[in-house]
Amino acid sequence: MARVVVDVMLKPEILDPQGKAVQGALPRLGFEGVREVRQGKRFELEVDGEVTEERLAQLHEIAEKLLSNPVIEDFEVHVS
Repeated sequence: MARVVVDVMLKPEILDPQGKAVQGALPRLGFEGVREVRQGKRFELEVDGEVTEERLAQLHEIAEKLLSNPVIEDFEVHVS
């Protein structure tokens, strides 16, 4: 069994209101020096067997078709 992590983030040109809200709250809470905050999603998938090239391609397809919106989001697949 292997664990695969899919990180999904808004594309840089897409406005991130949640990230801006967190960024605005940090100084009010006494935290300085954070230039930008972007909010994203993380998915952890446990898959049977080894992660072969074929399985990895399938996981990329899952990330593209189900876990992200490729119009406004980018994703990365990491095998843990």
